[in-house]
Amino acid sequence: MAEGREGFAVVVYREDAGWEAGMLPDALVQDLDGLVAAVRQQPGTAIAFVDVADEFLVAVRVRPDGEACLLLSDGSAAGDWDLAARVLDRIDPDGAPPEEVAPIGDLDLFGDLGLDSGDLMQILGDLDAYADEMLASIAKRLGFAAALDRALDAAGHWAT
Repeated sequence: MAEGREGFAVVVYREDAGWEAGMLPDALVQDLDGLVAAVRQQPGTAIAFVDVADEFLVAVRVRPDGEACLLLSDGSAAGDWDLAARVLDRIDPDGAPPEEVAPIGDLDLFGDLGLDSGDLMQILGDLDAYADEMLASIAKRLGFAAALDRALDAAGHWAT
């Protein structure tokens, strides 16, 4: 499976004063359990995003009951990328990667924050969009674009 390509992991969280964002260690780009743990450590509403080489996007959110909810922007990436394969296995242990680009996982992950599954499908269904562009669209819709830009700028990544 493909390894060693660029990517980044970021966590966004909302407290009383608004959204904040911070970069996560590079090791978490390939560590699903570490991503879940990072989200659990954040205050308030928290979501981790991983952009793997602009090929696909992973989102992780932990519900109040402690269960991790996952979203993979391109299920077919599970055939080529270890992180995507682990996400697919967690979502559907018996599932095989789809043949074509298709999001899998919790499409209602952001419904309570104002981005319903239909609008999310439009963002993720844009086959011409790179993972960072999908993240930028999600960030704009949910209101954390400025916080994300600050975190990416500080880390030397291209900002939204």
